[in-house]
Amino acid sequence: MVIDANLYWIPEKLFTDETLMEQFLGEVPGEFGWYGRCEEIPGANGKKQVVLEKPLGSPNLNYVQGDYILEKQLADMDLAGVEKAVLKVPGCHEWMSLDFCRMFNDGMYEYAQKSGGRMIPLAVVPPYGTPESLAELERCHDELGMKAVQVSAHYGKTYLDDEKFAAFFAKVNELQMNVYVHHTPIPAEYQSFCDYNNVRRSYGRCVDQGLAVGREVFSDFFVRYPHIKMVHSMLGGGFFAIASMMFPRQAKKTEDVSRFKSDSGETEARFREHIYFEMSHAQPWGKEQLECAVKVLGADHIIFGTSYPVRREWLTDGPAFVRALDIPEEEKKLILHGNAERMYCD
Repeated sequence: MVIDANLYWIPEKLFTDETLMEQFLGEVPGEFGWYGRCEEIPGANGKKQVVLEKPLGSPNLNYVQGDYILEKQLADMDLAGVEKAVLKVPGCHEWMSLDFCRMFNDGMYEYAQKSGGRMIPLAVVPPYGTPESLAELERCHDELGMKAVQVSAHYGKTYLDDEKFAAFFAKVNELQMNVYVHHTPIPAEYQSFCDYNNVRRSYGRCVDQGLAVGREVFSDFFVRYPHIKMVHSMLGGGFFAIASMMFPRQAKKTEDVSRFKSDSGETEARFREHIYFEMSHAQPWGKEQLECAVKVLGADHIIFGTSYPVRREWLTDGPAFVRALDIPEEEKKLILHGNAERMYCD
C-alpha cells in the first residue's frame, strides 16, 4: 500500500468564475509582500494559471487550470500505484480568510466523498483563535471527520510559537489533531533569497523549515500542547542540522566562553517525540540524501509525499524511487504508508 501524503487541491471553478477569482486574488496580502495574478498560459489553448510572487517579480507558487480534476488525479495515482492521497492547500493558507477556508473545507470534503475513500482531506483554518475560527476547526473535526489541520510555517513574519496563535493550538491540542506544516519558498526574512529562482524556491524552504522547527522545539510550544505532533513538509536540505547541530552536547573540557547552549536531552526529546517530516517528493533529494535522512531521523519519522501536481513524475515514479533505497523493507513500508496511516487515518 502507498499513501501520497501531499497532494494539492484547489477548486477548479476558481479558474472559470471571475468573481470568485477576483475575491481569491483580493485576499493575497500585499502587506506580507505577496502579489497575485491570473493569466493565460502562452501556447496552452487558453488554459489559465494563478501566479503568486514574493517579492514582485519573483514567482513562488503556480496553480494551473486542469490540474485539480478528480478523474485525472485518480488516474495518475493508479499509474503510480498509490491507493490513497492526503489533500492539502498549495501554500495559500498563509492568508485565506475564514470564508474561503470554509469553502475549501467543504470542497475538499465533497471531493474526498466522490473519490470513494481514496482522498483524505485536512482542515484549513485561520490560526488566530477567534471564536469563529475555533468553531470551524471543531466543525471540520466533528462533522467532516478531519483528523489533522494544515497550517503555514509562518504568517507574515510570525512563526507558530508566537502567542497570537496560542488559542488556536490550545484547541488543536484539545481535539488531539495532528498538524501539517507547509513551508513556503522563502522564510520570513527573505531578501538574500530573491535573486535566483532555484535558491528561492528550493533552498529557501529548507531555511524556513529550520527556523520553524527550531522555534517550536526551543520554545515551550510542546510543553503547552503535549498532544500535538507536527508534520513538516520539505524533508531535504538541512535536516541534519535540525536533528544534530541544534542539540550540541556538553563540552568535554571546560572553556572560558560557552558559545552554545548545551542540550540536556529535553529539547532533543521534544524533537524526537513531536516533529515528523513529509518528504514532499523523493526524487530531487536523491538516493543518498534520503538514505541519510532515514539514518538520522528514523524511518518512523518520514512520510512519503509528492507535491502533485507540481511535477507529475514525482507521483508516478515516486513509490519506485523509495523502494529502490538501500534500507530494510519494513522501513520502506513505514515511509510509504505506515506513518501516514498513523498521522491521518487512525
